[in-house]
Amino acid sequence: MAAIRDKAVVVTGAGGGIGAALARRFAAEGARVVVNDLDEAKARRTAGEIGAIAVPGDASGIVAPAREALGGAIDVFCANAGVGTGGGPDAPEDDWALAWDVNVMAHVRAARELVPEWLARGGGRFVSTVSAAGLLTMVAAAPYSVTKHGAYAFAEWLSLTYRHRGIDVHAICPQGVRTDMLAATGAAGDLVLTPTAVEPEAVADALFAAMDEGRFLVLPHPEVADYYTARASDPDRWLGGMNHIQRELEERSAG
Repeated sequence: MAAIRDKAVVVTGAGGGIGAALARRFAAEGARVVVNDLDEAKARRTAGEIGAIAVPGDASGIVAPAREALGGAIDVFCANAGVGTGGGPDAPEDDWALAWDVNVMAHVRAARELVPEWLARGGGRFVSTVSAAGLLTMVAAAPYSVTKHGAYAFAEWLSLTYRHRGIDVHAICPQGVRTDMLAATGAAGDLVLTPTAVEPEAVADALFAAMDEGRFLVLPHPEVADYYTARASDPDRWLGGMNHIQRELEERSAG
């Protein structure tokens, strides 16, 4: 079992949803938790509920202030903050840039600061909240799908590069989770995600099971493994199925 008591844990995007559920679970297991969110009021509310430390602000610059708040090194970093940008190639340049910055580069910047310290002391844990979209894709959301693929690839790279040196990495890839982000996905989310959506606490449960078992891939929806296998073994058939969903979405929108 992963030893969590007294560990120093940082969770970004923890003002609500999956991040808040992760922060609550780590705190319940006896960790010292920093709750980060761009929304200061939400960060302070979550932190107050669980006896954690609120460090609001941009997730890309959280490592140094979190270390200061914790009074030392960070043991577990949960790169959870994300944006669910929709649209296609026509999405505004600023939307694409924001998706890259939050969904990918915030992870890179955190690892850039944390990995040298973890290598020096022989251990650390990086948790990346990706999405099933990072393994598969999501209709009507090119910036989100593309950047979540990037987030998954970066987590995979961290794991294959550093696992023999004591750094554990986990990629959380749920489908629908009952959060504000799901509510904002509109018709596409209603069609693809809502029917099998789970509570944020189920995501935290899946992460802790993966940590206990030493697994990289965290699947709160186990069926995603079958979809991922189908995508790899017969891409054209899988793309045909996804195109069928796309056409159904277009028909609903037109009707």
